Amino acid sequence: MAWVTQTLSSSLGRKVIMSLTGLFLCSFLIVHMAGNLQLFKGDGGRAFNEYTYFMTHNPLIKTVSYLLYTSILVHALMAFILTRHNQASRPIKYAYSKPEANSDWSSRNMGILGSILLFFIVVHMRTFWFEMHFGAVPVAEYDGKEYKDLYTVVQAAFGELWYVALYVICMVALGYHLAHGFQSGFQTLGIRHKKYTPAIEFLGKFFFAIIIPAAFAAMPIYVYLQVHHII
Repeated sequence: MAWVTQTLSSSLGRKVIMSLTGLFLCSFLIVHMAGNLQLFKGDGGRAFNEYTYFMTHNPLIKTVSYLLYTSILVHALMAFILTRHNQASRPIKYAYSKPEANSDWSSRNMGILGSILLFFIVVHMRTFWFEMHFGAVPVAEYDGKEYKDLYTVVQAAFGELWYVALYVICMVALGYHLAHGFQSGFQTLGIRHKKYTPAIEFLGKFFFAIIIPAAFAAMPIYVYLQVHHII
């Protein structure tokens, strides 16, 4: 296990771990977004409830979920350690330094963006994951089979304007975080070449930074408008 200690104790090793966990979380976002798009079906929540049932009862999905939780914690921990290490190695901020000349806004504020997202994950999991597993969720019946009606929990949460606003703001933070983080993860792993780097940058700055956050942000807005009979 010496290699584990060596990896965790080196700056490069921590960056590699953060990159691997970050890219894994990016893949999860695609699956999570695809599942949550069931909210737009307009079938009273049936498709969404069937999706959540599958996600909480499939053995493989349940196993992967533990890897997901671990990845979130490890990614946040590595980011915190690396940030503290960088601050300690550069304790003096020179008056004439202009970091904006060599980097974009998102890359200079990954720590702040990550902190916002970690806060969001805690709130999000308390609202939905905890309620799904430990709360008094009502039951819906489809074709003689009972399902936990998480759709009603979603309606209750997204029926609150403050929660919708918080969700949308955090999705903006997610977009900026991924705009830098996605391509940075590949670069850290040494996956950078003139043939495929443009494709990676396109995926990072368009698909992950815009499409995915916009899709997630549209969900609470759509449900809010439905709950209040605006649409």
